[in-house]
Amino acid sequence: MAADPELLEGLAWGAPRAGHPEGAVGTHVAHLLDAIDRSGETGERRELLRLMALVHDSFKSQVRERLPRVGENHHAMRARRFAERYTDDERLLSAIQFHDRPYALWRKRERRGKFDDGGFNRMMRCVPGPDLFLRFIELDGSTEGKRHEPIEWFREELAKRRAGAGARRRSRRRRRR
Repeated sequence: MAADPELLEGLAWGAPRAGHPEGAVGTHVAHLLDAIDRSGETGERRELLRLMALVHDSFKSQVRERLPRVGENHHAMRARRFAERYTDDERLLSAIQFHDRPYALWRKRERRGKFDDGGFNRMMRCVPGPDLFLRFIELDGSTEGKRHEPIEWFREELAKRRAGAGARRRSRRRRRR
C-alpha cells in the first residue's frame, strides 16, 4: 500500500492551511506516525493506527472543489475506498471514513448551539471499534494547528453514552429477575 502511486501523490499534496500549518499531507502523516511511536501503542492496534494515519487525509487532492464535499466527494470517503482495496477490517475503514465527523459535529454544536444527537448516533452505529476510533481522533487532533476542545467534547460524549448504556443494561437485567 505504501508504494501505491495514488497514495504517494496524495501524501505530496498540500500547502499550509487552517488546521494543517505543516503543509503537505505527508508531513502531517509523519507527525502522526511519530506520535503513534511515542504513545507506546503496540501490536495490532499500533499497526491499525499507523495505517489510518497513512491513509486518512491522503485523498484531499482528489476532492472536486466545485462540488459539495460530501459522500464520494469527501476526502475521507475517498480514503476509505482506497483502503478497501487492501483490507476489509471495518474498524479501520469506518475510522478512516468518519475521522473528521466528530469535529464537524462539535463545530455544528458550537455554531448552532444545538447538538446533532441523531448525527452522532448514526456515526457511532457505523463504528464497530469505538476505542480505536477515539484513539485515532485523539492522535490526529494532537498535531499542530488542531483544537483540543472537540477531542475533549467527543471523549466526554462517548463516556456519557457508555455510562448510560451500562445503566440501561443493568436495569434490563433487574427487570428480568
